Amino acid sequence: MLGGLKKLFGGSQGETILAPVPGKAIPMSQVEDPTFSQEILGKGTAIEPSEGRITAPADGTITMVFDTKHAISMTTASGAELIIHVGLDTVQIKGEHFTAHVKAGDKVKAGELLLEFDLEAIKKAGYKVTTPVIICNTPSFPNMKCLSGMEVTAQDKIIELR
Repeated sequence: MLGGLKKLFGGSQGETILAPVPGKAIPMSQVEDPTFSQEILGKGTAIEPSEGRITAPADGTITMVFDTKHAISMTTASGAELIIHVGLDTVQIKGEHFTAHVKAGDKVKAGELLLEFDLEAIKKAGYKVTTPVIICNTPSFPNMKCLSGMEVTAQDKIIELR
């Protein structure tokens, strides 16, 4: 019954999306790729990672691990559809330097390891490692708040969904 009432009165009370990787949180407008900086895929926060481990930013279900392992999409417990995209144009390295630890359909808890990547090898190959965390169904969360401009550790709050 409670689930029905939540749907009737506008959904969940909100959810917090946590940093999937430690580093510097920056606004999407500063990402050097127009797909992200113009929020074409949705709103969110990007992180300049300081290590090569991506953890689940919330409880939910993995919906897709890209063949090239540079991006993972998931649906959170509150219905947020999000993408974690490691690096800019990293699809071009065809999965080299990436190791996925989950697959589509896996249920995950916040903090669980999803992906590892060789940060230095990707940089040495000439790619930026900026990692956008995007809420693809942004219209479902009209009062979402994206936090940036600070150093974060994995599992610090970076997005508040409302």
